[in-house]
Amino acid sequence: MRYGNTKKIMVTGGAGFLGSHLCERLLDQGHEILCVDNFFTGSRRNIAHLLGNPRFEMLRHDVTFPLYVEVDEIYNLACPASPVHYQFDPVQTTKTSVIGAINMLGLAKRVKAKIFQASTSEVYGDPEVHPQPEEYWGRVNPIGFRSCYDEGKRCAETLFFDYRRQHNLQIKVVRIFNTYGPRMHPNDGRVVSNLIMQALKGEDITLYGDGQQTRSFCYVDDLIDGFIRLMDTGPEITGPINIGNPGEFTIRQLADLVIEITGSKSKLVHRPLPPDDPRQRRPDITKAKEILGWSPTIDLKAGLEKTVLYFDAYLREANNRDQS
Repeated sequence: MRYGNTKKIMVTGGAGFLGSHLCERLLDQGHEILCVDNFFTGSRRNIAHLLGNPRFEMLRHDVTFPLYVEVDEIYNLACPASPVHYQFDPVQTTKTSVIGAINMLGLAKRVKAKIFQASTSEVYGDPEVHPQPEEYWGRVNPIGFRSCYDEGKRCAETLFFDYRRQHNLQIKVVRIFNTYGPRMHPNDGRVVSNLIMQALKGEDITLYGDGQQTRSFCYVDDLIDGFIRLMDTGPEITGPINIGNPGEFTIRQLADLVIEITGSKSKLVHRPLPPDDPRQRRPDITKAKEILGWSPTIDLKAGLEKTVLYFDAYLREANNRDQS
């Protein structure tokens, strides 16, 4: 499949927030990209600027069904990643993580492709260990409202390592911590997009609980760099490896920063904390530094400024369509 240094790379969930940035970066490196998405949460808007590239191909497909293609590498990112979306159809969410992993692993086995799994910090649940190293097994509620996503991703990791042990597959597993940036879904219910959209619209800004729960926010460009560095390692490196920004902020601090950047006059209002919402979340990125030579470079304020510009343009475009 290779011509010189060019590889044929498949990205499932390629029209999503992270997937579209990954497709763009891989195209910039000169590879041929097969973008696979069922458009449940992905958007054609995210990849519209790539459609004219002769090395980019789009395929509408649901990974819960087998796929027969010839590729060198597979990045498996397909799965709704925000509570609003993954709780809409929790059974399908679990199927996407588990059956989707089985189908993509089966494909990788058939064509002898290297395969990458986008896992999540949600495998740590509401952690008792802080920050969270990869060796920590987590504290997840297996029957809660968030379980379809958390347990689906945990099972996907199990499948990846069993395929590695049983079939000697080349696998790479990354655990993603909170990521933000342009092309986030404006209505995905995640904290960064929520706060920015509310601030730009002049609506009350919603804080759940007392706003003192913490998160670590990684800008999308940094995350994609970590993905590619892990995929480019030798077969002895499998992960899981945490990729995220260890800078820890309370949700209240995040809200104050969004208000400062947008110049919004929005007021803060408090709502009850959702069930199983983690109180703390921060990655231990020792392995990423030592194995990949990776650490984030974009601080929260700089990343939020870029993200605010994206959402501001999005809202202006939506307003123009409504008025035309």
